[in-house]
Amino acid sequence: MRAAPTILHLDMDAFYASVEQASKPSLRGKAVIVGGLGPRGVVATASYEARRFGVHSAMPTAQARRLCPNGAYLIPRFTLYRQVSDVVMAMLRELSPLVEPLSLDEAFVDLEAGGVAFDSGSARATGERLRADIRAATGLSGSVGLAGSKMLAKVASEEAKPAGLLLIEPGTERELLAPMSVRTLPGVGPATGEHLRRAGITTVGELVEAGEDELVRMVGRAHGTGLYRMALGLDDRPVVAERDAKSVSVEDTFDVDLHDRVRIRGEVQRLADRCVQRLRGSGHSGRTIVLKVRRYDFSTLTRSETLRGPTDDAAVVREAAARLLEAVDTTGGVRLLGVGVTGLADYTQEDLFAQSLAAEAAVADAGVAEAGAADEEGGTPAAGGTAGGAEPQAADGSAGAQEGAEPPVRAQEAPERRWAAGSDVRHVLYGPGWVQGSGVGRVTVRFEQPGSEPGRVRTFRVDDPDLEPADPLPLVGEAV
Repeated sequence: MRAAPTILHLDMDAFYASVEQASKPSLRGKAVIVGGLGPRGVVATASYEARRFGVHSAMPTAQARRLCPNGAYLIPRFTLYRQVSDVVMAMLRELSPLVEPLSLDEAFVDLEAGGVAFDSGSARATGERLRADIRAATGLSGSVGLAGSKMLAKVASEEAKPAGLLLIEPGTERELLAPMSVRTLPGVGPATGEHLRRAGITTVGELVEAGEDELVRMVGRAHGTGLYRMALGLDDRPVVAERDAKSVSVEDTFDVDLHDRVRIRGEVQRLADRCVQRLRGSGHSGRTIVLKVRRYDFSTLTRSETLRGPTDDAAVVREAAARLLEAVDTTGGVRLLGVGVTGLADYTQEDLFAQSLAAEAAVADAGVAEAGAADEEGGTPAAGGTAGGAEPQAADGSAGAQEGAEPPVRAQEAPERRWAAGSDVRHVLYGPGWVQGSGVGRVTVRFEQPGSEPGRVRTFRVDDPDLEPADPLPLVGEAV
């Protein structure tokens, strides 16, 4: 614990939804929900207007639609979110060399290490200036907490939401924490919170009254001791500038359970390629390949294989994931698949054994492809499905023909262009806009951009040659 509130915690307010409202003038002040739009989609972020209806992050999108039927439901645009996050994080690094990002929209800053604050007055002034600078640079609001420890700074920023600043003076921690729910403390999730509630402990003050010995008896020594220290406001963790990634992973949830083994293997291969792209993008390699399978009954299985050395070779990761899949029973159907890499390193090591296995697999796959072609000639193509992804949510497959049935005519036509709600577009005549919705061969677009007045809505054919996908426009800058 420090004698001055020189640890700052910044948390951007409803970040994804706020970015969408800033970039789409017609949505300002409206309920906006960002997340997966399919039947099994999950809410990533909801604007404060949507939260009044009970919508919150991690809620199934279907439930959110029932609570807030008139909200704007949009896919995430991670490219834009990262761009905005980079601007904010750069501003934090101007304050101090010790910046600890927790996510795209959240970070701790050691103001004392940067020489910008040594007491309550200078810390508050720095926090207010930061909030104003973020507003000017991005048009967004962030909440700031200032305290003598990381835990208290995070508590303060949560209490300051939305668009506020709270400074906790050293010496007032216990008084501030006492009436708060035990769920306020890090590490107290739903299960621990319910366990404590059944014991008659619902506030931080009641945790302190229970005493360390009682908490150790209830939740174990390691957790009980840490919980008691946090209830007293004690936290000596330093701000760490670099948080090393422990793993890289991707996963997709499917709107329709997958039963076809060939299709499942193909999805695993696709996920392995995406995982390697992320792995290389972060400048890492990894030794342990992990496969995640959530089956039709919601049971989740994970299988892993450790290689002889770290790799970022897509062929090696694909083959390892395929071997792991062979050990999983998928006959009842699969609703989610994921591929990850752990044991990260910043170098690669040639693994001739793994590479030879990958080469053998390539030969085997060629035989499977030939057999698949023979099956197709025999009139039994594999059945497909529709998939919804964990990141920008759409990875759609077309339904296959039944055995013995004639292939549908549309299979020989060019695939229909798909326009996800919230995605960026540009029209040759009307300029930049975003997709409000699509269906029955039509797509509806609102033509507006950051800083403009709410724009007009127009409808086009989904295959209109004058309408093309576009990159996101900056939130603050010259109109395009």
